[in-house]
Formats: sequence, C-alpha cells, structure tokens
Amino acid sequence: MREAKEPAIQSRPKGTAKPQTGNTPAQSTTRLTGAEILWATLVGEGIDTVFGYPGGAILPVYDALRKFPVRHILVRHEQGAVHMADGYARASGKVGVAIATSGPGATNMVTGLATAMLDSIPLVCITGQVSSKVLGSDAFQEVDITGVTLPVTKHSYLVTRPEDIAPAVREAFLIARSGRPGPVLIDLTKDAQAAIADFDFEAAAAEARRHHPMRSVAPDAIQQAAELIRNAKRPVILAGHGVMQSGAEEQVRTLAERLQIPVASTLLGLGGFPATHPLSLGMMGMHGESWVNEAIQNSDLLIAAGMRFDDRVTGALPTYAPKAKKIHIEIDPAEINKNVKVDVALIGDLAEVLEQLLPLLSARTDSPWLRQINESKGDAAVRDITNLPDNGHLYAAHVIHDLWRVTDGKAIIVTDVGQHQMWEAQYYKHETSRSLITSGGLGTMGFALPAAIGAKIACPDREVWVIAGDGGFQMTACELSTIAQENLDLNIAVINNGYLGMVRQWQEFFYEKNYAASPILSPDFAMLAQAHGIAGATIQQRAQVVPAVSEARKLKGPYLINFQVEKEDSVYPMIPSGAALHELIRRPSVTTAHLGHNPIIETAEDQ
Repeated sequence: MREAKEPAIQSRPKGTAKPQTGNTPAQSTTRLTGAEILWATLVGEGIDTVFGYPGGAILPVYDALRKFPVRHILVRHEQGAVHMADGYARASGKVGVAIATSGPGATNMVTGLATAMLDSIPLVCITGQVSSKVLGSDAFQEVDITGVTLPVTKHSYLVTRPEDIAPAVREAFLIARSGRPGPVLIDLTKDAQAAIADFDFEAAAAEARRHHPMRSVAPDAIQQAAELIRNAKRPVILAGHGVMQSGAEEQVRTLAERLQIPVASTLLGLGGFPATHPLSLGMMGMHGESWVNEAIQNSDLLIAAGMRFDDRVTGALPTYAPKAKKIHIEIDPAEINKNVKVDVALIGDLAEVLEQLLPLLSARTDSPWLRQINESKGDAAVRDITNLPDNGHLYAAHVIHDLWRVTDGKAIIVTDVGQHQMWEAQYYKHETSRSLITSGGLGTMGFALPAAIGAKIACPDREVWVIAGDGGFQMTACELSTIAQENLDLNIAVINNGYLGMVRQWQEFFYEKNYAASPILSPDFAMLAQAHGIAGATIQQRAQVVPAVSEARKLKGPYLINFQVEKEDSVYPMIPSGAALHELIRRPSVTTAHLGHNPIIETAEDQ
C-alpha cells in the first residue's frame, strides 16, 4: 500500500477556546483536555465514525464526544467493535477506529486485533487505562494491554500525558495505513484524558520516516523478472489481497491480458480480478477447483502478486509447483522466502512495481497453455448449479448461487468462517474489489455480523449481505441489537445445518465420523431476529430461496433468513492438510443422494 498522505488542514481563528467541530482542526495552538485532543486529532485524520463501548477508564473521552462531529456506534461487545472497524476499513479502504475501556474491555479486543493483523487491515484501537499514579498496582480493571497485544499489532502506545496524545494518534494512523497495513493500539491513562495541554494538529504530524532500504526494487531485479515472464510457456499469476490493498487491479489485468496469463486468486484476493474474465481461473488452494491447482502444479512460472504463500494455498511445500520459477511481488520484506523460496523478489508497492515492469513486456496473442487449462476444466465437474441435485434437499450451494443470481453479483458479501465461507467463494462470482469481506488468516468465527455492520456504515448505498453459519453466528449474535438500534438496511443469511460444519466435515473425512462436540443446538434464528425487532423468515426448500431473498431486498431495514440446509453436506474439492496441491478429495457423483457421502480421493494423474 502506498505511503500515507497527510490530510489537508484548515485553520480557525486564534484564541478559540472550544474545540473545532468541523472536518479539520486548527493549525493554531489551543488549550484542550486530553480527551478533546483525542477527538480533535481523529477529526483531523478524517474520522467521522467510531465503534465502541464506554466504561470507567474511558469516560472522559466519551464525555468530550458531544463536542465533535463523530458518529459513535454503540456495540454490544468490544470484539464486535474491532470487527466493525475492520469491516469498515475493508469496505472503504480507510482506517477503522474502535474504542473500549480498560481491563476486560481492552482484552475483549484482542481477537479483533489478531484478525486485522493477519489480514493486513488498517485499524487504530483506543483503550482507556487506569490513572498513571496507580499503574502497576493491579488497580481495578487494570491490565497491561500494550503487553498483551504486542504480537497482534504493528505498534502500540501507552500515553500518560495529554501533550503526547496528538503525536501518538497521528503516528498511529501513519503506521496503520502505510507499508503493509495493520492495527495499532493506543492506551490512554484516565488522568491523561482529563488533564489540559496545548493542541496543535499540524505540529503533531508524525516525522517523516526513512524509506526502508529493502523496499526499493533494484533495476536488475525488474529486468530478471521481465526475462522470466518473456520466456515462460506456462505462467500463472497468483492474485492476493495486496492487489486491492495497493489499488493494483488495473495493472494486474493489463499484465494478464497483455501476455495471456491465467489468474488464480487467494480467498482474500477474490474480486481483485473479475471472476467472469476469460483469464480468471478462480480460487486456488485447499478448496480450489482441480484445474486451478493443476495449473499451478504444472506451471513453469508463478507471479505472486501481493500474497504470502499461506499453507492453505500451497499444500505440502516440498511438492508445491516443482517445475516453476517464482517471482514474488510483495511490500513486506519479511514475507520473501518465508514459506516458498523465490527466484526473483520485487519488494515494494504492487501497483508501482508493475508500472515499472509492464513497459518491458510485449503483447502475446497465442497461448497453447490457456487451451490446455480450458480443456482440463472439461474433465471435472464445472462450478455450476445444474450439477447439484434438486431432490428435495436444500443445499448451501443452492442458497449462495441463488443469492448471487438475484443480486446480480453486485452486493458486498461478508462471510463468517467455515463451510459456508468456502461455498461462498466457489458459488458467488465477485467482479469487483472489496465485494468480499472475510477473515482469512485467523479464520475468526463470529466475524461476519459485526464486520457487515462496519461495511454497511462505510457504504450505506451498497447492498450488504451477511453469510454466516449457525455456529459462528451465535458467537456475535448480540450485535443484532446494534443493527436494530442503528436501523441498518442489512440482510443476513444464516446457513443452518445443525453442526459446526467444517469441524464435522473433518471428522467425517479423517476421524471415522466421530462427530464429537460438533452437533450444535441453535435457537429459532428468525424468532431471535424478531425479538430484536428485525424481520425474519425460515426457509427449508429450494423454491423458497429466491422469494425470500427478494423479500429481504425489498424491505428497507434489516432482515434475517434462516436457511435450514442439508446437514451432512461437505465442501469439495478438498486438499487434506499436509497433502500436495494435486492430491485432492473431489466431489462425489451428482447422482449421489447426499453430497457429503462417498468422497473420492484423486490426484491430477487420475483425471
């Protein structure tokens, strides 16, 4: 991602004692409380919405909120606040902000911070802390949150003086959105919030940082990469989350089209390259289609664009793309050669690197490699709803395909984690960036509902759908009250199969169907929604799916649909953990009564 640009600053009359309530703070020095300095600095950074939950150690900040033009979304749990800020950031490309009090309020944010850290999401999380005079005394609701969150943040601050608040906040925003984005935490003692200090937004600007010596692409590396691409007969582009983080969609598409290179996407990369483009292969990895993984295994060049070679993508490393040279374009030097040894490393912003690389590459019109890949698709079951039996059973794939069809693929989909997440990636065709929001690296159950709230607030004019399983949904279902309080036009699809579905699938395949602790009792989700004042319906048949989705879209307000789907359905294909990318469990014959039965293990040679 490109280095952050400082926000525009407008001055106000000198001597103004009250905090500025416009969109930008003053250049002149003003005396404010630490709490007012916090809000004034957030406003100066362009923040108009925050997600939070008040408590004793952060009360001075909440008391000062009334003086500033910032919308506060009251969450029901602090984990939800961070997920909402995360969804807001993913949907908008801006920095998300979450606020909590000390102690349990702060520790409840840890899962959200870890989620954002692994997926490179820019957040600034602000926590209250006990007074500096009692720090270290185990005071009521005291916890060393900067120590707790050290592994799951890019940086953290403990601020004990009001004059240090604005510099810390401004630097936190710079760190959060520059380089490889990520979350930053600021812990403010209560006395720092209440004390008075001079405030000058411009003077608090973070100092220019020295350019990282490893983040400049050497000209000889660009030349080496161009030579590998020119000589490749079977290249594949691996498009990751960095495509949209960098805003490099146009450059990746130009590279693919100019040289007729097929594009495989990571889960978080879906939408960065249009799903219906002739060069799009779809999702790679553990639940990627056979022809996608086979193309990677048989390639002679991989161009990894803003992705990190996660284990769910590579399978067994010793057997990963054994014939391929590898070019890795990545902004974080720590990711180079971490999992997969590469031949050429291009360290830097993806869009900027491709702008240097593209002029060195001439157009290619013919590609026997593409024809070979397209022929291999004919040997496998195509990802089409006609291949799913409509025999009275309602399958999750039916639901997601029909949702894609009714929304014309234009909705923002926010998924939880599990089987439904993979079915969504397979059956909902994403054409644009930031149209799929999901937890990739951490795999956080309970992510979808609060993250969708953040996405809807960031994009109020977009259609937003939650797709969650019955297990993950219950982890953060309390945020239905937040949806009701804000009266958000947000639609929720609960894929209810009575199990912790992905756990059950692994138990079926690898643990002799010992379904230990995976069956789950759930409330009537439609009635639960109605208890919050949210309209809802329960669907059990395929013919009811489209009318229910259409009804949800027509209603101006929140709507929940409880889809009671086939209980023992499984996601296919699947690469067993630790297996090679071409050693997959493929879906059974379409004539099988239940898709979850009789999986067939095959390798590429079997096809």
